[in-house]
Amino acid sequence: FLVGMLGIGGGVLLNPDIHRWGLAFALVIGAATIGIGALRHGRLLPLAIGGTGLALMGAAVAVGHGDAEVALTVGGVILVAVAHVINMRASH
Repeated sequence: FLVGMLGIGGGVLLNPDIHRWGLAFALVIGAATIGIGALRHGRLLPLAIGGTGLALMGAAVAVGHGDAEVALTVGGVILVAVAHVINMRASH
């Protein structure tokens, strides 16, 4: 919830730094949760997909505000979400 609100705050307040901090926070949370899930069930697929998504999100932080940031962020978030779904299915 907090990460989502930071992303919205960046758009509402027209301050890309708020969005950048939210994205960096999401990177940390995503890496931790995907890594923990992969350690629990031993599958590497979520790690590969999630790692690619996290790399895209990291690139979005590096490129700065604009169209490239949006494309990298959305692509990264989609891959991280897919990795989380795979993790959840593998854990049950």
